[in-house]
Amino acid sequence: MAFSMNLHAPLSFYSPSFPPASPFLASIGVFPGNNLRNGKTHLRTCRAMVQQTVQGGASAAFAKEMERLSAKESLLLAFKDAGGFEALVTGKIRDMQRIDVNERIIGLERLNPTPRPTTSPVLEGRWNIKWFGSGSPAANVVLERFPPSLANLSRLDVLIKDSYANITANLKLLNSIESNFILSAKLSVEGPLRMKEEYVEGILESPKVNEETVPQVLRGVFGQAMSSVQQLPVPVPVRDAVSSGLKIPLGGSFQRLFIISYLDEDILIIRDSSGLPEVLTRSDSV
Repeated sequence: MAFSMNLHAPLSFYSPSFPPASPFLASIGVFPGNNLRNGKTHLRTCRAMVQQTVQGGASAAFAKEMERLSAKESLLLAFKDAGGFEALVTGKIRDMQRIDVNERIIGLERLNPTPRPTTSPVLEGRWNIKWFGSGSPAANVVLERFPPSLANLSRLDVLIKDSYANITANLKLLNSIESNFILSAKLSVEGPLRMKEEYVEGILESPKVNEETVPQVLRGVFGQAMSSVQQLPVPVPVRDAVSSGLKIPLGGSFQRLFIISYLDEDILIIRDSSGLPEVLTRSDSV
């Protein structure tokens, strides 16, 4: 008796009419007739690709951080090459130096590491103004009231704390008398980048005479004059008022809006409504 057998091709799950349930399973070849070793090899390849991606991301972050540090150093060197704060105050900075500084400021701003600087705790602390434009109220108040022929502006320091900013201008009058002019301003947050600065009062501290700068031939006369002044019968309230400084109420007559375009542990950059930048560096003094 003869038996007939019909041999059919092995059943295949991979056909145009029956696509694999998962693209991932298809990508590693999980279907009958495929070697499991190929799937393991593909998994190892995927794992290696993920590791390379992570390593590549870390390398990119490191490269960006190095670029930021280089941009900071480049900006500080540009300040020094331009003559520093003294050249800025006396107007001795050339146009080429000014444009070079502004170019480096823009280069650093695009690497800002702080997305919401107005509410960052890094903002608080003592800062030293290195660069300012014609729109700086603090610099304008000092320079307009104390012309270079009368006084030299040697420093501008800012203390930011508890939503207030105290701007201290260190002045040297007639190259012998030192005094500080302090502007107190209230700061209001108006957005992640924008703040409002409203000046409350100004204080002209009691001047201090640096006897070392007085000519030798006049030191004796100067000492006698100072002793005579101290012995004058000045009323106590007047004496206390003079010792504590002359207060000038401003009552919000000076105010401005500005944005913080860059902030880290060392450098603060702000721009006023006209776009002029001010650059401050963290001060070591407390």
